[in-house]
Amino acid sequence: MSTEAFLAALRRFFWKRGYISDINSDCATTFVGANAVLKADVDAYNKQMKAPGEFCARQGVTWHFIPPGSPNFGGLCEAGIKQMNNHLKRTIGDAALTFVEFYTVLKQVKAVLNSRPISALSDDPTDLTALTPGHFLIGKALIASPEPNLLETNINRLSRWKQLQQMQQDFWARWRAEYLVGLQVRHK
Repeated sequence: MSTEAFLAALRRFFWKRGYISDINSDCATTFVGANAVLKADVDAYNKQMKAPGEFCARQGVTWHFIPPGSPNFGGLCEAGIKQMNNHLKRTIGDAALTFVEFYTVLKQVKAVLNSRPISALSDDPTDLTALTPGHFLIGKALIASPEPNLLETNINRLSRWKQLQQMQQDFWARWRAEYLVGLQVRHK
C-alpha cells in the first residue's frame, strides 16, 4: 500500500470512528511516510492558524513506532493479525472474489474477531454474556443474524452469496477451534 492509499484509509477511519490521539504501529515504510505527511500537514496548518494550540492538541496524532526489526514488540496486535491472515488464506483459498465480495467477507471476519470474548460481564454462572471488543467499538456486543449451516453443502450447489456465507462460516469454525478452546485454563 502506498503512503497516499494508507492516508486515505486512515482518513476513512477518522471519519467513521472520530479522531484519535495516538497510533501504535510497526516501522513499515508506509506508516513512516504517512507519519511524515501528517506532521507536514499539521505544521502547515499551524502556520495558517492564529491559535492552533488547542485545535491541534485535540486532533493531532502522535505516532508511536516499535523498534525496527522487532515484531515481538507488537504483542497481541501482531498475533491477532497473523491469526486473521492464516485463517483467511485457508478459508478463501484459491477463490477469485470481486472487490465487493472480498470486502463483504472481510467485514464478516471483522465482526467474528470483534465478537470474541475477553472476559465475563458478571460473576453469575448462568449469565453467558461476555465483554467483547465490539463493546469498545460500538458500545455493545455485535449481533449476527442466524443463518443456516452451509459447511456441509457442496460448493457447486451454492449461489455466489451463499458461497461467501460458507467462507465466513468456515472462518468461524477454524477460528473457534483454535482461539476459543485456548481461553479455557487447564490446570493439572
